[in-house]
Amino acid sequence: MRKATLTTTLLACILLLPGCGKKAGSGPQKVDESKPIAEIKAKAAKMDVEQLRAVAKKYKYALTARQAEVKKLPESFAKIPLTEKLGKEAQALTADIDNLMKSVNALSERFGVYYDQIKAKGGELKDLEL
Repeated sequence: MRKATLTTTLLACILLLPGCGKKAGSGPQKVDESKPIAEIKAKAAKMDVEQLRAVAKKYKYALTARQAEVKKLPESFAKIPLTEKLGKEAQALTADIDNLMKSVNALSERFGVYYDQIKAKGGELKDLEL
């Protein structure tokens, strides 16, 4: 049962996050993935399109970085011997996957707030596609 759950989780990660990676010209950006959505919506509503785009780009970069981390985890899991797939190392890897997926979901939700505001204000969305 645990093996099936772990395998399903890994497959979901692999299937949900394809093709994302670091783009040229992007640098490290700090974003707050724990800030309440209501607070983000209120702040975003007061921003102009350029401010929204700047913040959305930070979230996009953070998302692609997290997704790159998630893509590496199946490789780590594959290196674990079959006899140890339910051991502590595999459990730790599963916990890492869960934490990264929570982070990806939080970042995606916050990115969506800024993306939607840009769209509502008629701003350019071309380079913000995920």
